[in-house]
Amino acid sequence: MPPNTESKADRREYFRIEDHIGLEIRRLSQDSEDGHQDPFNGTPLESLKAEFRRFDQDVKAHLASLAERDRLLTGLFKSMNSKLDTLARIIAFEQNPLQPEDWQDVTLSEGGLSFTSNTPAWRKGDRIAVRMTLPPELYQPQAIAEVLGTEPDEWGGARVHSAFVKLENNDRQQIARHVMRWQIRQRQKE
Repeated sequence: MPPNTESKADRREYFRIEDHIGLEIRRLSQDSEDGHQDPFNGTPLESLKAEFRRFDQDVKAHLASLAERDRLLTGLFKSMNSKLDTLARIIAFEQNPLQPEDWQDVTLSEGGLSFTSNTPAWRKGDRIAVRMTLPPELYQPQAIAEVLGTEPDEWGGARVHSAFVKLENNDRQQIARHVMRWQIRQRQKE
């Protein structure tokens, strides 16, 4: 077995991918770092989203008990549930479409995100709210991230490296599924 020459700093906890995603970023002020406010949408949609999540958990519980009795019917209901989820994401995306400048190449993992900023406005320690749109599924996970560092580029901007400091489990799972599906698609291309 060859010796492990990889330094501890170079080891990765999560798989990273290079992808082209929709990216919305908001700088957080010191008083909003707790994340109780939605920096992307100040509307009462949060209660509807919470109700949707409750319904989703309820459906999953019923599907688990139904699976013990009728696998064919369970498969049909899972497909219908997935179809409704996809339709909901499409409708939400059409209501708030991203502009072409909101799509960019990033490095993404469950642990963080690296992106390019047109200005060198970010500093180590800054807290930012991040909302990503992950194609083709159109998942929109949100996170609070901390800037770990920046690298100036030749165009007057910077490459910003950040780590997620607050990421709901559901959003982390969406990122994990996206990374896994991206890797599968890459292998299929080879």
